[in-house]
Amino acid sequence: MQDVQTQIDEVVKSNPIVLFMKGTPNFPMCGFSARVVEVLKRTGQPFQAVNVLADPEVRQGIKVYGNWPTIPQLYVEGQLLGGCDITLDMYQSGELEPLLVKAAAEASAEAEAAPAE
Repeated sequence: MQDVQTQIDEVVKSNPIVLFMKGTPNFPMCGFSARVVEVLKRTGQPFQAVNVLADPEVRQGIKVYGNWPTIPQLYVEGQLLGGCDITLDMYQSGELEPLLVKAAAEASAEAEAAPAE
């Protein structure tokens, strides 16, 4: 399980917005994942999606990593925001989009500042 935890940690820390979901953004395999994808698409910010159905170890490992029992799980700037209900509530209250815009902008600025190889 430790190798999976390391793998998950690398994905979370190397992407400003990460959604661990069932299925893919184009083909969500559960209604909760589909709703979070729809909200993320509405914000217009790019995000990394991880299909937990593709790897049973990741599916179980993300629950341990975030200490959160359900999927989907949304991470922004390395921090777990929550699952479907929390994401939808934050979007409806206007809290989510500014967080995503900030995370994407900071990641873009860091990428531009990185020296070319």
